[in-house]
Amino acid sequence: MTQQLWTSVDDYITDLFVPFDPVLQETFATSEAAGLPSISVAPNEGKLLMLLARLCGARNILEIGTLGGYSTIWLARGMASGGSLITLEAIAKHAEIARANIARAGLAGTVEVRVGSAGDTLPQLAAEGYGPFDLIFIDADKEGYPEYLAWALKLSRPGTIIADNVVREGKILGPADNDPRVQGARRFNQLLAEEPRVKATVIQTVGEKGHDGIAIAIVIGRMTSKDDAMSTLDRNQN
Repeated sequence: MTQQLWTSVDDYITDLFVPFDPVLQETFATSEAAGLPSISVAPNEGKLLMLLARLCGARNILEIGTLGGYSTIWLARGMASGGSLITLEAIAKHAEIARANIARAGLAGTVEVRVGSAGDTLPQLAAEGYGPFDLIFIDADKEGYPEYLAWALKLSRPGTIIADNVVREGKILGPADNDPRVQGARRFNQLLAEEPRVKATVIQTVGEKGHDGIAIAIVIGRMTSKDDAMSTLDRNQN
């Protein structure tokens, strides 16, 4: 098994199931031209997000980590009629590119891009009374994943939480790995496995993005206060 083979199979799947879309292609192109990192989900993964949004009948979606808006567009296309999506992006330049891409996709009226660290914008959403959300997609800095899980539980109705990049080329197997991204993903997985309010699993993925994995959780209960939202994180850090 080689990276070349994984990429070729991804291309095969994309050719079969993800027809050429000029809007999505332009989203990739403008993001690349602006110097954004090439870390968007692959096309077949983007379509998976759309299908999951449709499967859970999502009308309200929260995305943590926008980048150039590629995954945002896929998620928004999967929303039920009349739905809305809020996406959080830490870097203003990325948010500017994403807003242009989202507008080009005809989704400016249903998608709101908020700029700022998710550690700041998530509490703001809660304070403003947003939520509960039907689907939450986490694809941001891996160091923050444990905190984002706590807030996802706070802001989710019984529904779906998805998190990308939780295998890290298998590096999560090494507890001594000092990479904070690996440690963040490893801690996230542990917290998710121990959380009684979800039914969850992690699926390994291989493809043009290499060897990684995606976590999928169904929320069967939710928190009701900010203090509760942070209690899981605090309890497990002590």
